[in-house]
Amino acid sequence: MKTRITTLFVLAVFAFASCGQNGKAPTPETIQTAIEEGHFKKAEHMIRKYIAHTELAPEEKMQWEWEIDRMHRIVLDFTKTPEDALEYIRTYYPDVSQEQIKAWEESRALEGMVINGEKRYYSRALRNLFRIDADCKARFEKINGPPVDVKEPLLLEHLPAIVKNTGGKKGIYARQKTHTLGYTITVPANTVPEGEMIRAWMPLPRTDVGRQSGFKLLSVSQQDYIISPDSYIHKSIYMEQPAVQDQDAIFSYSFTYKAQGEYHHFDPHKDIRPYRTEDPEYKKYTKAEAPHVVTDGRVAALAKEIVGEETNPFLQLEKIYTYISQTYPWAGAREYSTLENIPLYVLDHKHGDCGQVSLLFISMCRSLGIPARWESGWMLHPGEINLHDWAEAYLEGVGWIPIDQSFGIQNGPLPLFYSRGMDAYR
Repeated sequence: MKTRITTLFVLAVFAFASCGQNGKAPTPETIQTAIEEGHFKKAEHMIRKYIAHTELAPEEKMQWEWEIDRMHRIVLDFTKTPEDALEYIRTYYPDVSQEQIKAWEESRALEGMVINGEKRYYSRALRNLFRIDADCKARFEKINGPPVDVKEPLLLEHLPAIVKNTGGKKGIYARQKTHTLGYTITVPANTVPEGEMIRAWMPLPRTDVGRQSGFKLLSVSQQDYIISPDSYIHKSIYMEQPAVQDQDAIFSYSFTYKAQGEYHHFDPHKDIRPYRTEDPEYKKYTKAEAPHVVTDGRVAALAKEIVGEETNPFLQLEKIYTYISQTYPWAGAREYSTLENIPLYVLDHKHGDCGQVSLLFISMCRSLGIPARWESGWMLHPGEINLHDWAEAYLEGVGWIPIDQSFGIQNGPLPLFYSRGMDAYR
């Protein structure tokens, strides 16, 4: 027994010494290489080792911990196997070859990556392929018929009515609608340990936006709640409750408010004045904001190419709006937090959802010295209710105008309505 214990002790010392020799903390460069190559498990181990062996500021440690979380989120987003992809694609291309699948991957119409040594596709990549690739889209529509926009009949009546009832003394708002909404978040039982506080921040309509009025809270699940003031970036209602074993935690509320359509009548050649470039507000909304608002590099170069010799700010942004609408089709989006730079992602992958193309639009405008900012909320059109993002741009002499990049070029008499207007279903 004594001999065995001594042997184990020697082995333990040897192992400890070996760990000490090979236990140097990995460098950020080697960690980054592992991440880029999709070795997420290895990268996570390296990050934890780096944190344990390196003196880091709290912000640096948090950033590395976030990188672990980001990899976990990517894994959750990329759930489709090569077998899943083949089964789906064969519905439309029964004789599809591996060479063709590889070609779609290389064009980035089919989004996949190798994660921990296994090929995986983004969970919405298979349907997205038939939105992004022109031949695939044509094949999909030949079999299933062209897509139907359930909003179109409504908007063909609604948008001209907004334009008709705005302008001059009529102002910029028209066609008021009343919206009543209920919102519920349910945290399943035992998700959070018993006794720990569950905190929820849930969205509310702003009351400092000209096209919105009449907000009234109708019901709320918790008696103690806090509504953020309009001076905050996000308008929200805050509630909390302790976790109770075997019970769902439910947060709910309902409210009503009125929204109006908005349209700006102006002559871009007569009504727009030069920017006051020393104004703090101008500087705020023309600067880069890492990581997703960029004003240089490829984004800036493309913006300059799009506008050419045009110098009028509105005509510039209209050119950008038209180009993005015609070039980058809508497709289901990965979780934004997993993307290092959203505008470049749109350029590289040649598609984007509402928030992604809005960030590209904002970045391009700012690169040209046109103030632009992000807007986020809901679209409440009957038959198509969803979270939604858009933008605003500032024109000296006109003010801030709404721009819904993802609504793009409309059918009917007002193809570019959303380059200077907004419907009342927001």
